[in-house]
Amino acid sequence: MTDEPSKPAEPGRRALMLGAVGASAIVSIRPALAQTAASLSTCEIPVPDPGRAGNYIAQNGKVVPAGTAGAFPPASRPFTGEEVKRALNGGSLPGADYSQSKAYTNYIRRLQTGTSGFTCFASLQMPRG
Repeated sequence: MTDEPSKPAEPGRRALMLGAVGASAIVSIRPALAQTAASLSTCEIPVPDPGRAGNYIAQNGKVVPAGTAGAFPPASRPFTGEEVKRALNGGSLPGADYSQSKAYTNYIRRLQTGTSGFTCFASLQMPRG
């Protein structure tokens, strides 16, 4: 045994070690992004959420009592993340005319934590890389 201090890694070796760490980070991130992309096609956003089923959706996205003038009936089925993504980028939701689609997307933009569909909507807001 010697009492010599350990030598720092050589510059070339240090670069190889850092490269290995960076490569493992890339390998672990890519599957997560792929999983997120796949979940967008399967996650669903009901309009309105089941706790307020039967209510209508006003133009501003607020949930109002059924039959409220100028408001739209609930969507006939939940929308997928992909459908909502297209609508938020200027398209329309399936089975909805322009005004109805606008009211539904306004509702979706107002979703909060704990509301059915919020996690799906939140995943649409995450940047892709």
